[in-house]
Amino acid sequence: MTYKAFILATLAVLAVELPLAAAPSMNKPNIIFILADDYGVGEVGCYGGDNYKTPNIDSLAKSGMRYTRAYTAALCGPSRALIMTGRYAFRTGAVNQDQTGLFTPAAETMMPKVLKPAGYVTSMIGKWGQLPSGPSEFGFDDYLKFKGSGTYWNTQDKGKNYELNGKTVELRGKEYLPDLMHQHLVEFITKHRDAPFYVYYSMSHVHGDILPTPDSAPGSVDGSDQVYADNVSYMDKLVGKLIAELERLKLREKTLIVFLGDNGTANGRADRATIGGRRLAGAKGSMLEGGGLVPMIVNWPGTTPAGKVVTNVVDSTDFLPTFAELAGAKLPENKIIDGHSIAPQLRGEKSTPREWIYNQLAKMWYVREAGYKLNQAGELFEMNDAPFTEKLVAADTKDAAAIAARIRLQTALDQLNPAGGIQDQGDGSGRHANKVKKKKTK
Repeated sequence: MTYKAFILATLAVLAVELPLAAAPSMNKPNIIFILADDYGVGEVGCYGGDNYKTPNIDSLAKSGMRYTRAYTAALCGPSRALIMTGRYAFRTGAVNQDQTGLFTPAAETMMPKVLKPAGYVTSMIGKWGQLPSGPSEFGFDDYLKFKGSGTYWNTQDKGKNYELNGKTVELRGKEYLPDLMHQHLVEFITKHRDAPFYVYYSMSHVHGDILPTPDSAPGSVDGSDQVYADNVSYMDKLVGKLIAELERLKLREKTLIVFLGDNGTANGRADRATIGGRRLAGAKGSMLEGGGLVPMIVNWPGTTPAGKVVTNVVDSTDFLPTFAELAGAKLPENKIIDGHSIAPQLRGEKSTPREWIYNQLAKMWYVREAGYKLNQAGELFEMNDAPFTEKLVAADTKDAAAIAARIRLQTALDQLNPAGGIQDQGDGSGRHANKVKKKKTK
């Protein structure tokens, strides 16, 4: 073989082999995790919600996967701690709104520090809420965060400014904070379009204050049912705009989108969050279904099965091990990770689903499987009519199925031993103790 022929043959081999060698990094999806605030299943069109239209969210479900038994903690802070650490509250101490703010970066590893060694650039956009310290301390490369919850306009005391990568920025008169968040998100993914990215997109909507959106009719009344519906519609609109940007940037098939509610519908709105004319049992802050059952939609074109409805139980600790597996990242060492990876399920592969999930708020907890739920008081509930009713099973029941369920779920609780972990030091409600005291004194 001549030298020229040798060179040409070598180049031909490299042309074939180089793309294969690069394939592992190319297969890592971008991840955008959309967290809606105080948004339950009864407010989503594709879940059968009666009173709200959500065409863009519904479209994600139609071309992706919709989970009907997805659970998280019934209040904002504990829910976010579960999502970001993959660990149950009795391990981290995030058992109520106040204690959620007490764990440290040295004690707990959040999602960005898991993903960054696998080559991901990370951003937190929106509500940091009751989580401790700040996004950068827990490993985010970029962030835009606002004060409190339900922040939209500078007419709100908490809306005078927001924080952008350590700098305080004034929110001007006609600026709508959710639009600025969307704009920052688009700028981030555009800048990092050539490297895998992870975005924790923690929306303002639809937490109170319920204020008119830029699309609301002139003269709309703060807090009205119509303005609340406007907020749901605007959130859905932002989801649609994000999808359009991903398509424009030719990132859609490279990007996994997860849409989740952080807890159930707020109490003042739960009566209208009906499905087929029926109200869910419980609401935000409750240990009934309406507190912790949330919408969960997963969409990754070409990978997630289209139009699939998933009925097995999952909980919000599952995201950390799932994203780690998809990213080829290592889980934190010397830590119990309670989540179960659903990565095979997202890829349409055979998998072994969870048999049960665990949910806790303050000194209240339960384990839940498809048909039954067992709580900390030893009460067993039959869940065939969930999320509308929960039927208490008599302690002396002779029903073989109920007896077997009690044994299974009690075994799970015994293995977890939440009573042996970090305990609630609040008033038992899971809410901010100081706010509860103020309400009682009024």
